[in-house]
Amino acid sequence: MAEQVQVFGFWESAFSRRVELALKLKGIEYQYFEEDLPHNKSHLLLQYNPIHKKVPVLVHNGKPISESLVILEYIDENWTTNPLLPQHPHDRAVARFWAKFIDDKVVVAVVKAAGSKGEEREKAVEEAGEALGALEKELGSRMLFGGERVGFVDVVGSVIVGWVPAIEECFGFEVLRSDKFPNLMKWSEEVAKHGVVKEILPPKHEIVAFMEANWKF
Repeated sequence: MAEQVQVFGFWESAFSRRVELALKLKGIEYQYFEEDLPHNKSHLLLQYNPIHKKVPVLVHNGKPISESLVILEYIDENWTTNPLLPQHPHDRAVARFWAKFIDDKVVVAVVKAAGSKGEEREKAVEEAGEALGALEKELGSRMLFGGERVGFVDVVGSVIVGWVPAIEECFGFEVLRSDKFPNLMKWSEEVAKHGVVKEILPPKHEIVAFMEANWKF
């Protein structure tokens, strides 16, 4: 019996796009269901994710998994070809740490900056800069966090590649600067030109247009 892999996502969501990116990198076929998040969530989404009622949700042979980082680990454990996480336990732990760091520190601070003004925005931009500085140091001279190929942290970090620049443009502030973060900027360019990433990430102008129309703070 063929495996059934389904993804419930939303085109503008960096979190659901990273799930698709992981599946594509591993060559896993899946059925995609686009959710109308701003207006009308489907009954299947509410059934499969009754706690948070949000995307992404991966449904594998009828069994749902939610939360993007959890889903990514499940994908990597279940389909072992083209591994995203390193093989050594310590390296795997380090990758998990930085993936969570991106969501908890970088994303939170950037979204906070978008939703604030004045001194509050300045503080949020400073927090985002400090978080990016830590990532800059961790990356060092490597082209990718995953080494020679796109790995777990690179997939999670696609939010920095595709969405942070769009948020900056939409809300009129700058945090991801080449003079401060040359390693991250080179990394971002390397990730962005990857064939699978180009296929999955939406164009910047489309993200900006959606934010302008729907992100109300």
